[in-house]
Amino acid sequence: MGCFVALGLGTFLMAATGQVLAATVTSPERGPQRYAAAPVVVVPDGELVVEGAHGRARATLDEPRSVPRSLVGRLPGAVVDRIVPARIDGGGPVVGRPWSAHRAAPQGLTAGRAPRGAAEVAVSGERERLGRRVTVVTAEGPATYTIVGVTGAGPESTVFFDDRRAGQLRPRIDALAVWEDPGAVRAAVRGAGVRVLTGDERAEPDPARAADARARNDAATVVGIAGGFAAFVSVFVVSSTFAYATARRRREFALLRTVGATGRQLRRMVRAEAWLLAVVASGIGAVLGPSAAPWLLERLVALDLAPAWTVVGDSVVPTLVAFPVGVAFALAAAAAPALRAGRTGPAEALREAAVESRAMTPARWVLGLGCLATALVCLAVNALTDPASATHDKTAMPLVMLLVAAAALLAPAVAAPVTRLLAAPLSRLPGAAGEVAASAALASARQTALTAAPVLVTVGLTAALLGGATTGDAAEKEVRTKPVRAEYVVVPDGGGNGGDKGGGLDRELVARLRAVPGVDVATSTPMSLYTLDGGSSLTRRPVTAVDPKPLPSTCQVPITSGSLSELRANTIVVSPTWEHRLGDTVRLWRADGTRTAFKVVGLLAAGAEADAYVTPANAGQSRPDLAYVKLRPGTPPDTARAALDRAVEGHGARALSKERWGAELGAGGRSASRTGLFAVLAIILAYTVLSLVNTVLMASEDRAPERRALALLGARRRQVTAFVAVEALLVVAIGTLLAAGTAALSLAGLWWSVLRLVGPLPLSVPWAATAGASAVCALLAVVAATLPAALSRRPGT
Repeated sequence: MGCFVALGLGTFLMAATGQVLAATVTSPERGPQRYAAAPVVVVPDGELVVEGAHGRARATLDEPRSVPRSLVGRLPGAVVDRIVPARIDGGGPVVGRPWSAHRAAPQGLTAGRAPRGAAEVAVSGERERLGRRVTVVTAEGPATYTIVGVTGAGPESTVFFDDRRAGQLRPRIDALAVWEDPGAVRAAVRGAGVRVLTGDERAEPDPARAADARARNDAATVVGIAGGFAAFVSVFVVSSTFAYATARRRREFALLRTVGATGRQLRRMVRAEAWLLAVVASGIGAVLGPSAAPWLLERLVALDLAPAWTVVGDSVVPTLVAFPVGVAFALAAAAAPALRAGRTGPAEALREAAVESRAMTPARWVLGLGCLATALVCLAVNALTDPASATHDKTAMPLVMLLVAAAALLAPAVAAPVTRLLAAPLSRLPGAAGEVAASAALASARQTALTAAPVLVTVGLTAALLGGATTGDAAEKEVRTKPVRAEYVVVPDGGGNGGDKGGGLDRELVARLRAVPGVDVATSTPMSLYTLDGGSSLTRRPVTAVDPKPLPSTCQVPITSGSLSELRANTIVVSPTWEHRLGDTVRLWRADGTRTAFKVVGLLAAGAEADAYVTPANAGQSRPDLAYVKLRPGTPPDTARAALDRAVEGHGARALSKERWGAELGAGGRSASRTGLFAVLAIILAYTVLSLVNTVLMASEDRAPERRALALLGARRRQVTAFVAVEALLVVAIGTLLAAGTAALSLAGLWWSVLRLVGPLPLSVPWAATAGASAVCALLAVVAATLPAALSRRPGT
């Protein structure tokens, strides 16, 4: 029953996460939103195609070209749409559009009228604002408008400008909404470098399209982590439980060998039992697992880790995958115990049934030391060659798994020394309970280690993963803030952690910042360039556009050769990942697909925050996402701060001190996989806690003869219960110490990488979470161990 529960729960969890993963892959895309009412939409061709040495290379452009103006005349009745990033009264980001484009959503008037002049706007969904004057911030800067109309909510928060005003704010044409026959439209635009979208294709330019893709990827990442941990923990728990269940049957095997059973017969018996157990438990878990998928998906949606429109389907693939995997786990878990049972000789049977033989087998030594050596070598290689990767979850998680597996495999070898370490304080407890519990644990090191295995997983994963996550966040924050010499950083509202969906800092604000006396201002604009790698593939490279003159005074740029002062419109400074030398000419394509070439005038050191630097002349439509403000010598800080506050007023931006900016980076810098880790960890730990109760209940039955012996010696029920409780606490303490060693190795390797990356940084240990996990294990272990003894009809049973 113990093995059945462990295997059934593991298969159940794998099937549940697999069903959610299938939902993220198979759920259909949302239908058109921005152009739901327009049967045909003409958009720029957003694909970059380059003839390489091995054929055509393709990539999706970050800034698709404008729809040619000539097409407006070819398509009578077409509605010109322009997308203007904006903010209203310093609030969150909204999208600005020409009034005529309201037909495409549709977003009809619910109050007021259409805007008719450069100073009038209509807004979506806010009837109470009709007639108010508001400040709208666009790329040009802030301007005051009167709200003369209110429209339906639509797919996004929208501010509608007069068509002419929208053309001034956004000269390029982003789309044409057409109410004509698709064939006629395709014929009219042939050769113009545009795409004609119909049906579900009209969803491609939707505002939520990119967010939907990110949400789908986030959900797949989270569920992938969950599935990986589910498989790992299932292997771990099922193997430990099966090994324990087989080990506790030594007397049965001894009797069978004594009456003439061969080793082969014992092996076949254990394997047959494993087959029966595997088929039944895995079948039940695989069939019932998908029923938990809706609940799991609902939790992910509540945490913003999955798109709300995802629907759990009726795919049978997760069940068909989880079932054979569960069967394979059970058979693999039974392999070693079956061999051990079959190798017991008839003459050794009764002796082995009474006293546990060696705790470690050669295979266990090889596997345990192999996992430990592999993990330590990987930690050292990461620290020496690529310390930045050590802070990423995809690198840290497999190493934590290896360390936990090594600790579990080597646990019988260290259980005895750890027990002796804990025996001293136990011997000081009143009565004989402490001494008896320590002696029992020492006499059966392997059984003690197997019982402590769920504690090792629960506490070890909690300490290592949460500690690594927090330390990794702190390291990433330090990478961004340590090079900054500026006292202040100006960011858009809501953009404290970099980037801004509302378009970034406007041009007027940047000019006002540079006009503040006594300060140097350097802006940072994220953008993209494309390189043709290997003559066959286009690679999108994140690049930062900076002002080369003020940047060195506001930020420390780690350049190993060359000079930032040589940065011009046709030069570039690159990191080692570009694999170029000083003086090389690099063929590139800008974010809008235009071809260019840059000369390499500087090389960045490994680990630099930016991957490459260019001048703002190459930024295209991108706007700065932050500005560094450095006080010149002699500038009063209070005077400068007051001037900065006045400069940002009305521009939807904030001037933050470097310390405050760093704090906001730390608060908002977690990735989807990091946040998902916390949610998934709760599910995995719940499984291991249940396995702990399962294992302790199995062990409690084995302790029945010892309880009877204590009763015969005169122990009362309370004393027997105290012995059982102390033994359970001892097992939890052993598992906690093993987990502490595992977490210590993992965090030490991470700290070494962080030391090489950013210098000394305090190591974050999740004391509260680790202590909580250990306390829960202790409570459940004591209850599971003492309840059978307390409820027995006789004190010693």
